[in-house]
Amino acid sequence: MFASARRAGLQALARSVARRGFGNIVPPSRSRPRSIVCNPLVTFGTPCTCPSRGLQRSLQQYSTKRAPRKEVAGMRVSADLYALVQEAAQLANVSPEGFWASLKAMVDTHGATNATLLRRREALERAIDEYCKAHQGEPLEPQSYRNFLQSIGYLLPEGDDFQITTANVDPEIAQMAGPQLVVPVDNARYALNAANARWGSLYDAFYGTDVIDGEKGSQYDQKRGAVSIALADKFLDEAVPLASGSHSDVVKYSVEAGAAGGRVLTVRLKNSPSTAVPLKNPQQFVGYAEGPGTLRILLKHNGLLVELEVDPSRPIGKAHHAGVCDVHLESALTTIQDFEDSVAAVDSADKVGAYRNWLGLMAGILSAAFEKGGKTMTRALHPDRAYREPNQGKEFLVRGRSLLLVRIVGMHMYTDAVTVDGQPIPEAFLDAMVTVLCAKCDLQATGPMRNSTCRSIYVVKPKMHGPEEVAFTVKLLEHVEKALGIPALTVKLGIMDEERRTTVNLKECIRAAKDRVVFINTGFLDRTGDEIHTSMYLGPMHRKNDIKSQPWLASYEDWNVDVGILCGLPGKAQIGKGMWAMPDAMKAMLEQKIGHPRAG
Repeated sequence: MFASARRAGLQALARSVARRGFGNIVPPSRSRPRSIVCNPLVTFGTPCTCPSRGLQRSLQQYSTKRAPRKEVAGMRVSADLYALVQEAAQLANVSPEGFWASLKAMVDTHGATNATLLRRREALERAIDEYCKAHQGEPLEPQSYRNFLQSIGYLLPEGDDFQITTANVDPEIAQMAGPQLVVPVDNARYALNAANARWGSLYDAFYGTDVIDGEKGSQYDQKRGAVSIALADKFLDEAVPLASGSHSDVVKYSVEAGAAGGRVLTVRLKNSPSTAVPLKNPQQFVGYAEGPGTLRILLKHNGLLVELEVDPSRPIGKAHHAGVCDVHLESALTTIQDFEDSVAAVDSADKVGAYRNWLGLMAGILSAAFEKGGKTMTRALHPDRAYREPNQGKEFLVRGRSLLLVRIVGMHMYTDAVTVDGQPIPEAFLDAMVTVLCAKCDLQATGPMRNSTCRSIYVVKPKMHGPEEVAFTVKLLEHVEKALGIPALTVKLGIMDEERRTTVNLKECIRAAKDRVVFINTGFLDRTGDEIHTSMYLGPMHRKNDIKSQPWLASYEDWNVDVGILCGLPGKAQIGKGMWAMPDAMKAMLEQKIGHPRAG
């Protein structure tokens, strides 16, 4: 019965996706405020979290109360949100009535605590403001300031050392080091591009960016293409070197029978084409796939995969000295599908559109149609990639997509997509319930593709101020797991170290989520914004570019890594670094971002 219900739900969702035309969704203007947001004191930094002041004004300007409503479980719910939950619940094998009852119970049980924690933020900020005003124009005395922060409960005592115990974490997070993308989930095409960025063309990365000087033009530039091939050869010499010679001298790659059985990778060089040359480390050859006139060679370097695609019949293959038409790198291991900073969901329709895209990703059926070059194209999730292992020739699959995490909003956001007694509820409550409901589809294997091979769900929580708020988030996730019939500790937590009270109490923040934390990270803009917001009454701040060279920023980065290692994150969780928000400046990224790996 449940299987047929899930199939029916999947079909309904597919029809709904087609009917709503997600591929045509245009992200709302980023200049519009969120539907309900607490009163920001500064535009550059962390908003002040006062529900009483910000909510009333925002409700007057951006209200969904005029939208059709459903009365359910003592709440008024926008009709489009209600319909979305009906579809997702059917797919996830969850009672829709039980879902709404559990959301109401969450609001009743935890809503007051949410408001109390926000008032605590304000009280601490007022106390710090008064201290700063009293010491304006004076050199800041570190010990006196530390004593003050301890006296008001901002800087908390640090407990004994411990190790996190998070289990069932996918290797993309626990064991592999690689890029992570953040993408607005309200745009289906962008969300799919990011999910499919697990594999990327090294040729395109060189040819299509400013890594190579000059304009790429509208027509293929053979000289620029030759430079791309040369740079790829240089990479291969560093990552998968030959026993002798260079990849730039190869005239043929082949997979041949080995002397001890199985298959081995051999190459032939232009100066001695009759002599087979192996890799310097033959163990780096881990798979292959053969087709009519084609060969895909799978190599491994530092735990990441590299594929050489050999096809001399294709234009680039004809120009390559060994017929290699592309070099594919395992790239974005993980992607955060974002409901927070990169999204402006100003009403329930915007929010539901984003939820539907996330549901489509978790069900494995999201697609997006768009126009390119006068043609309509459709984008969907990439399938896994098939190869044969060298020794026995058995087929195996390699993931074709990024491991997806979901970032929900901070606790200072409220939404009137659901109201209780005419009042909006914390948007993070709704996000947690709906996004995990959608992600349960992956656990139920309702669709054609899997996200987590370890049967985990990954939720990233931003804008948390200190251990109390982390512990509160853990309670919410426990509530969600029970409500949706998910085993305890299935929902993992990413802690964004982007608020000063989290940074200075990072060890205790991690302790509060020690059995479900899967990453900590740093972020220049939010963290700097909170530094400015917290200390603005001390006096003028440095300009943005000058802030980057100040000692505190390097200390912040080092502290994050040191605390993460101390708490046992390696092998169980991820220590992330700040994003690069300039996709057209790849040359600068290569020059500057090397600092992050060197930081640990």
